[in-house]
Amino acid sequence: MSLRDSMVVFATIGAIFTVFTISSCQHDITFMDDGGTTPIDTTGNGGGGGSNGTPCDPDVVYFESQILPILVSNCAMSGCHSAASHADGVVLTDYQRVIQTGKVRAFNPGNSELYEVITDNDSDDQMPPPPRARLTAQQIGLIADWIEQGAQNLSCDPNAGGCNLNGVTYNATVRPILQNACMGCHSGSAPLGGINLSTHAGVAAVALNGRLYGAINHAAGYSAMPQGGAKLAQCAIDQIKVWVDAGAPNN
Repeated sequence: MSLRDSMVVFATIGAIFTVFTISSCQHDITFMDDGGTTPIDTTGNGGGGGSNGTPCDPDVVYFESQILPILVSNCAMSGCHSAASHADGVVLTDYQRVIQTGKVRAFNPGNSELYEVITDNDSDDQMPPPPRARLTAQQIGLIADWIEQGAQNLSCDPNAGGCNLNGVTYNATVRPILQNACMGCHSGSAPLGGINLSTHAGVAAVALNGRLYGAINHAAGYSAMPQGGAKLAQCAIDQIKVWVDAGAPNN
């Protein structure tokens, strides 16, 4: 990969969950087309994919509910790889553009530019660029598994078979949801809006004042979150509400 200039400029207006927040960054990514295998859109709709009540298979990685939230939260904000900004022609907001502009090669993570930049150890090349937090090992592994499974546009219904609201905890339930959908913007040394969701204290603060649930439920008077992404699955929203109603414990 050639060296690329990276510059990150973040601008935050107002407090998150009550006003929109905007971040800006510039970085040069060159995605080379090597003529690799083209992934297959198996949903038949060319977009995000409808679940149609299909239960989720724990052994399958689903683009719509598992991969896209990571990319939207960490990469597709204003100034970077949103549809409006499309930095260096890369747009990571939907399946077709992730595949095409991210040069994803089905069954071959090592030959996929998207995977290459999220695993690069050179601070000039890695994505997200410093000082943004890097993707976690779990998130990188999930993207690798998705590509190895064929980088398909699969979706499922998390509510199929009912939503389990028993035994909801912060560490096992709430934190993983926020990590994939929110922490890309709200973590690190300069979290947007000054809201850091990487710690229990930071999450509890916006949970107990009503902002967390209001934002993820797209309630009137709150900025819809995840910003620029699809609304969380209803089961995830309900699980977070159960935890909030219990007093947002650190359990």
